[in-house]
Amino acid sequence: MRNSARAVLLGPLLKGVSRSFYLTLRVLPVGMRDPIGLAYLLARAADTIADTSLIPPGQRLEMLFSLRSQVNGSLDEGALARIAGEVASQQKQSDEKVLLESLGAALTVLTQLSETDREAVRDIVTTITKGMEFDLRTFPDEQSGQIVALQRFEELDHYTYMVAGCVGEFWTKMTYAHMPRTFKDSPDTMLERGIRFGKALQMTNVLRDCSKDLRIGRCYLPAPMLDRFGLTPQDLLFPDASLLARPLMFELVGKTLDHFREAVEYALAIPEYSIRLRLACLWPVLIGLETLLVLVHNDEWLDPAKVSKIQRSDVYRLIAYSVPLVASNRLLRIWLERLMGRIEARLRLTNA
Repeated sequence: MRNSARAVLLGPLLKGVSRSFYLTLRVLPVGMRDPIGLAYLLARAADTIADTSLIPPGQRLEMLFSLRSQVNGSLDEGALARIAGEVASQQKQSDEKVLLESLGAALTVLTQLSETDREAVRDIVTTITKGMEFDLRTFPDEQSGQIVALQRFEELDHYTYMVAGCVGEFWTKMTYAHMPRTFKDSPDTMLERGIRFGKALQMTNVLRDCSKDLRIGRCYLPAPMLDRFGLTPQDLLFPDASLLARPLMFELVGKTLDHFREAVEYALAIPEYSIRLRLACLWPVLIGLETLLVLVHNDEWLDPAKVSKIQRSDVYRLIAYSVPLVASNRLLRIWLERLMGRIEARLRLTNA
């Protein structure tokens, strides 16, 4: 592949489909950008396949398996053409359509990575697509009108690993591969923190997107927790559901904060002079915590018209504030602890 085509794939196209993640990617050290950017593109393509509700779940599974197989080295141009024809044609976003039509180019870039990077990308895409497979097998067709809840908290925990915890693990491996001797703490410690970092972000997504997911039949709030608060998945659709389910949400936010504390330690274990890598880790933590803060103050968090999202202007504010503080562990810790403290202060209301 010509360098220009590779540059388009990992430049404008990646920017078009990755939104705020692209900001993080651009501050990464150069050697880490291509494997992480490519892994994101392949995972995003798989996610688009898995989420195209106009295609029956069984058919989506087949295409997901095909993409996973091709990522792992079994090229099938006919299968790529099928994905481009059947899935890309259903996309409202032009960038998503272009991504699906560019899978052949993305797989070519994959073969051009170093062996270590190539295997790491294959591993993470395989794990993430298993998370998508879990979704398609666990929950009903989006058009069925049914809602199914996860049966155990452990299912939720494993799901957050498959779709995001593994990303923190992958990120850590890429750091060791491209920036050896960066982390202050042991590899085992950093890998575990990286996993919990990813879980923190995904738990935030699960809680933020709960209202939307319920309306396509997916309840990630585990049934035993719902039972404990006298709720069923169907109850979460009623107008008073936000108030009734708030103690459950607060409990899960508490568990999410435990993960975020490990994410903070992950970011602060990066040396002060590794400014780009620090910022790349700090921004998702700040955005995630600010999202949780909005969530716990949203008295209508289960109303799909009132999703708990921070404004783009707030994202830019966080970025602007973080730059002058990035080299100071003391100031960063004060900022992050205050932010987590504000969330915890709200959680204490559930026991008042």
